[in-house]
Amino acid sequence: MGGSRRAPGPLLLGVRHHGPGSARAVRAALDAARPRVVLLEGPPEADALIALAAEEDMRPPVALLAHVVDEPGRSAFWPFAEFSPEWVAIRWALEHEVPARFIDLPATHTLAWGRGEEENGKQDEKEGAREDAEEPDAPGPAPAEAVRIDPLAVLAETAGYDDPERWWEDVVEHRGTHGGDAFAPFEALGEAMEALREVYGAGGHDRDLVREAHMRLQVRAAQREFADDVAVVCGAWHVPALRRRTTVAADRALLKGLPRVKTDMTWVPWTHRRLSRFSGYGAGIDSPGWYGHLFAVADRPVERWMTKVAGLLRDEDRLVSSAHVIEAVRLADTLAAMRGRPLPGLTETTDAVRAVMCEGSDVPLALVHDRLVVGDVLGEVPEAAPAVPLQRDLTRIQRRLRLKPEASERELELDLRKETDGARSRLLHRLRLLGIAWGEPVVSRGSTGTFRETWRLRWEPELAVRVAEAGVWGTTVLAAATAKAESDAVGASSLADVTGLAERCLLAELPEALPVVMRILADRAALDTDVGHLAQALPALVRSLRYGDVRGTGTHALAKVAAGLAERIFVGLPPACAALDAEAAEEMRGHVDAVHGAVGLLAEGGEDGSRTGIRGRWHSVLGTLGGRDTVPGVVRGRAVRLLLDDGALEQDEAARLMGLVLSPGTTPGDAAAWIEGFVGGGSGGGMLLVHDERLLALVDSWLTGVPRDAFTDVLPLLRRTFCAYEPGVRRTLGELVRRGPGPRGDAAATVAGGPGFASGLDTDRADAVLPVLRLLLGLDDADRTDNDLVGASR
Repeated sequence: MGGSRRAPGPLLLGVRHHGPGSARAVRAALDAARPRVVLLEGPPEADALIALAAEEDMRPPVALLAHVVDEPGRSAFWPFAEFSPEWVAIRWALEHEVPARFIDLPATHTLAWGRGEEENGKQDEKEGAREDAEEPDAPGPAPAEAVRIDPLAVLAETAGYDDPERWWEDVVEHRGTHGGDAFAPFEALGEAMEALREVYGAGGHDRDLVREAHMRLQVRAAQREFADDVAVVCGAWHVPALRRRTTVAADRALLKGLPRVKTDMTWVPWTHRRLSRFSGYGAGIDSPGWYGHLFAVADRPVERWMTKVAGLLRDEDRLVSSAHVIEAVRLADTLAAMRGRPLPGLTETTDAVRAVMCEGSDVPLALVHDRLVVGDVLGEVPEAAPAVPLQRDLTRIQRRLRLKPEASERELELDLRKETDGARSRLLHRLRLLGIAWGEPVVSRGSTGTFRETWRLRWEPELAVRVAEAGVWGTTVLAAATAKAESDAVGASSLADVTGLAERCLLAELPEALPVVMRILADRAALDTDVGHLAQALPALVRSLRYGDVRGTGTHALAKVAAGLAERIFVGLPPACAALDAEAAEEMRGHVDAVHGAVGLLAEGGEDGSRTGIRGRWHSVLGTLGGRDTVPGVVRGRAVRLLLDDGALEQDEAARLMGLVLSPGTTPGDAAAWIEGFVGGGSGGGMLLVHDERLLALVDSWLTGVPRDAFTDVLPLLRRTFCAYEPGVRRTLGELVRRGPGPRGDAAATVAGGPGFASGLDTDRADAVLPVLRLLLGLDDADRTDNDLVGASR
């Protein structure tokens, strides 16, 4: 082996995973040593995948994904960034045609080991089998009694640092590799870890002893083949264990009887965000974007970083000039000197950016942290990488529809009248059915018609596991979504679940699953007698009819079920509303609102005769609810209001009903509930009171007549009702009430003095708008008279 080395035996390169300083040092050490084989911490099943790292379309960050064949959700990740020492070692081995091998405990044991401890947490299957390299590693969930130490924190505290990251930057990241001994940093770090392991042993994880036994066996096997021309790249924590002299029999005894499962392994894209601890990945770093920058730039890292920050802030329309960049660099250098640091680190650059470019504000600084310090870089893997058939079909569809997965969050507007957008919508809905939450529907900023959809897209690495899990349902997205929908329909626990599933089947356009869902829906609807359940189910059915229309899907069977469901609600709703307590009455009011909206949509989609009939029958039900004393006040008031809004009740009749309810014979609590149902709930009741002085006068008269001892009981209801109004509406109502009734004491006079309310036209106020109208219509004073203008405006 070329180069000089302090001790005989294999070259042990202890590193910090995802550390750019370690990555540079590994490359320098390999260049100096020229080993004939490179051993890496990782699952041996991935040896066959190493060659893919040489492909042009393999771009880190990426991760090795291992999952149990019969249980894909049981999985583990081994992430690699461009600045990960293991990735640098793999690339070096491929470039120099040197074999590279993984030597950690096989994934077949790693994924089987924690099977009995799932109830205590599934840390490994979600977050990966590899923890921070400078910390003890564990292939499965840690025992509850284990005390885990942070070696970096111990070393930093020993050196007088209160921040482990600052210590690491000063002793590793800011240390150059040009000149000097390429192996010295690894010797120093190895000695430090040796001292720590003498004190802390396995650091609270006895499973590390098993993993290290397997590593020692693999190192011995490599030495038999390549003598001492062996380089080992592993977490620095493991170096003392690999140096320790043990017998082969002792190591094999530790591995005897380990549980096994059948596993598959492949490469999957990863993201910088998932390398960050802030995103929940425990085996990560706080600032992957910053570390990637340090690794990528050859010189002047602070100046280049400040230039990136300035570019980002300019893109966000903030005024940042070259002078800001120069001053920020100077301030970062000054802060580093004052703090006794060899070079400015992330802390100094962040402080300088906040003071100079963000004017002391943390709001733009948060953007810098999110976009640059962490970042949204998404890796890519070649098509040759192993994948389940469902993943290959999804990739093919994504390419055909030009829907590239991205780590950054973005919104996608779809016009369902266009063929490509319609196919995109179907794909996203099918993936949601399969539990692959790549996209989430959001409220559209533009048109709210059924022919438009807005999605918020963001690809997370864990979705690769969800795809593998969904592979049990089929080999294509369509087949898998169909099978999953049929299974969900059979296992649905309520009628509302089945109707919601029918809606999702129409959105996803699953013609083979819909008949199965509809059959189960019809059976459930016939057996369910709970009006609340029926009322919850109807809106989803009616929405499905509208989606079917815009997507060209046949919905005749669905229309029959919806009509039958509506009729059963009409019959059962009045008796179901009798003798309800306050909480149940409030829930029933929500059901009435939902059914009212659904009936309106159902009537719009029917033929003229059925349209009039179903709306008329519903109005009859509302009339029954509004006139029964056994129905709670909040439901009665809501029924009257809905009839008034639909034009099925005259305003005089509504005022008469309100007058009866607010008469002295009605208890204050019931009257307050009626008012809440009539003008509350965000239904525009405030504007109704503003524009109908009779109703306002009735409410005002009743409120002033509530007895003192009953007022505190009705106050919460009234406050909830009126606090929902817009501030402008509350202000107008207050002004109208403040003016009080007129001299005649009648309802009309109550608001006669209010602005905008009078028996005749106020010509002076009307004339005030004529100049504005003249300007808007582009009329010349000489061409048109005011009378002509008034006629034109009409």
